Amino acid sequence: MNKSVRVNEQIRAKELRVIGADGEQLGVVSLAEARRLADEAGLDLVEISPNADPPVAKIVDWGKYQYQKMKELQKNRKKAKASELKQMRLGLKIGSNDLEIKLRKIRKFLEDGHKVKIMIFFRGREMAHKELGYDLINQIITKLEDDATVEQKPQMAGRNLSITVRSK
Repeated sequence: MNKSVRVNEQIRAKELRVIGADGEQLGVVSLAEARRLADEAGLDLVEISPNADPPVAKIVDWGKYQYQKMKELQKNRKKAKASELKQMRLGLKIGSNDLEIKLRKIRKFLEDGHKVKIMIFFRGREMAHKELGYDLINQIITKLEDDATVEQKPQMAGRNLSITVRSK
């Protein structure tokens, strides 16, 4: 897992600030004394903060310590992934009820902390009436203004008019 963490005999500091198995401060003691305390408890001496002066070591079960660190990393990774970009595609001739359903779904994405890219796609001759697409985008923005802020202004890309919104 983490190669930089030193355990038991790998620790080189002459003096350590030791934290006991129950989390109590045992003060600054020599390396030999710290190892003896860990042996008495039947646990390992793990250097938690090597850059401190003096370095901080804790008396813990090494396997359990590694497991907890791994779980913590997984939890952090899960949180970091939460904010992704969701897409919602709409046709230019979308009905008002269908639009409401799409907006409900967009609000759900925003509640979950995602950004949403709303795309209006033009079919065939609809490209001649781009202003209808901009009107629809403005209608969507006004309906979402309580829940979202516009992150990227409307822009045309090929046959798509897109906008990006995020929760307030």
